[in-house]
Amino acid sequence: MNVSPSQQPDQDPAAAISARVEDLLAQMSVEEKIGQMTLVEKNSLMPEQVTRYHIGAVLSGGGGFPPDNSTGGWFEMINGFKEAATQTRLGIPLIYGVDAVHGHNNLIGAVIYPHNIGLGATRDPELLRRIGRATAEEMVATGTRWNYAPCVAVPQDIRWGRTYESYAEDTALVTELATAFLQGLQQDDLAGPLSVLATPKHYAGDGGSTWGTATSIYPAIESMGIDVPFRYEIDQGDTRLDEDTLRAVHLAPYIAAIKAGALVIMPSLSSYNGVRMHGHRYLLTEVLKGELGFSGFVVSDWGGIDQVDNDYHQAVVKAINAGVDMSMVPTDYRRFQEHMGQAITSGEIEVARIDDAVRRILGVKFKMGLFEQPVADKQYQSLVGTVEHRALAREAVGRSVVLLKNENRCLPLAKAVPSILVAGQWADDIGLQCGGWTVSWLGSAGKITTGTTILEAIQATVSTATKVKHDPGGEFADLSDGNNDQKVAEVGLVVLGEMPYAEGLGDRADLSLSEADIALIEGMRRLSEKVVVILVTGRPLILSDQLPLMDALVVAWLPGSEGQGVADVLFGDVPFSGKLSFSWPRSMEQVAHKDRELGEEAAKPLFPFDFGLS
Repeated sequence: MNVSPSQQPDQDPAAAISARVEDLLAQMSVEEKIGQMTLVEKNSLMPEQVTRYHIGAVLSGGGGFPPDNSTGGWFEMINGFKEAATQTRLGIPLIYGVDAVHGHNNLIGAVIYPHNIGLGATRDPELLRRIGRATAEEMVATGTRWNYAPCVAVPQDIRWGRTYESYAEDTALVTELATAFLQGLQQDDLAGPLSVLATPKHYAGDGGSTWGTATSIYPAIESMGIDVPFRYEIDQGDTRLDEDTLRAVHLAPYIAAIKAGALVIMPSLSSYNGVRMHGHRYLLTEVLKGELGFSGFVVSDWGGIDQVDNDYHQAVVKAINAGVDMSMVPTDYRRFQEHMGQAITSGEIEVARIDDAVRRILGVKFKMGLFEQPVADKQYQSLVGTVEHRALAREAVGRSVVLLKNENRCLPLAKAVPSILVAGQWADDIGLQCGGWTVSWLGSAGKITTGTTILEAIQATVSTATKVKHDPGGEFADLSDGNNDQKVAEVGLVVLGEMPYAEGLGDRADLSLSEADIALIEGMRRLSEKVVVILVTGRPLILSDQLPLMDALVVAWLPGSEGQGVADVLFGDVPFSGKLSFSWPRSMEQVAHKDRELGEEAAKPLFPFDFGLS
């Protein structure tokens, strides 16, 4: 008797997932299995190629938005790929992923939340759950249900350009907050229509790399003023630790994430004691999949298998045999598939290893309910940029801001103060306020998305009689009469920060304030009765010498699109409650030579971990 397709185990929603996986796996050709192990960046792929090469997953990298960067534009792009997958012989659904690391940040108009370093200052796992859920809703609105987040790195050197992607330097705090965010994304039922698959990253020890061990070279970038190739210093470097320390500091968040339901983990582009993590069989297979019982799949980072060996064929063989199940080959995916086929034919990669990888991938897709809902649903498009999500982001900003100095009760400011001077480019630039991973990979200055700048928030908060004057360069030439002793304003706000960056392009040997930043503070000291410095930054900066010039020092981190949250605490509508999730160094010597004997005073941080005035 012939069995109708509707009665086949793989197509029966009531059948056990394990039975559905095994039935489908038995029907697959080698080419179809390799296709499921292939993850391609959308700019290197057309929908018809998804069908032809059995592609199992597609992603948008940083800045990987469609020509129409709107909710509708995203939806049509993603659904085009998903519909193409339904046309393959077996109709295995495609999974689409994005780096929604602080909101659905590639999408113009999405709510941008504070970067993780700011959320770490809130100490509030329930807030992180709510942000995870809201992020998931905006992702689902565009048709994507896979997020390459949370980052569970535990940075030990703030010179690292990914410091802001982490919640804290403390393992316990990272674990608590990352797990909460993961639960917010995935919710109680991963097959639910508004749930999103999380991806804890970057396994394991990426936050422990040693300065100067990185080998990656990035091309010259004219837009950043880099006219020569840029060498990373610590990002993608080597983590040189004994295994006990690696486990205690860097592995613990993954153990908690797996217990909380993590089904995808992304290895780091860094190395552990000289061995690239993408080729580290002991940590990927024996520890992660064996000892920790991880039943999901391992997805490589961007081109991660390429670094495992100088010979590409050997790199593929070593990475897959080490435990990589799905390979992010953003551009030349056909080369990857061809070498996979050759390696299977030659026996360099056993069919059992391929079946294990595909079994894991299919299992996750079944758990997500993708076989019952292979294409996206338009009904959720109104969830992008909602009033409720913006209110949540504003709350998160207010909770994340940390007050480090407040002499003579300088803060909160009175809303009826007669005049306020505001200096600094960061005061009125939504792009600078959001930082990297916003619309583009590196982020950029300018009005790149929807939101409220800090200056706009101040103007909306003060009384109608208050005069607010902004000069990015801090000159205020029309207000100064040349008398250096004459104060022209009751309050002067200096908003300073870092230009947007991402990953190794943010590796920075010297975190001191620039001469221009220092001049802004000194100039405001001459012009104003009270000087408040607000830092828009992805990590602590060195400012010990300038601290005496400030009446108040506020760290806003990279607050995202809702600058009103900064004004809320400045003017007392919300109390300061944020606590440092990283200790604040007093000198670069302290940062660069943590392990050296610096003397009791030199070794003390300027502000310790967990510090924050209220």
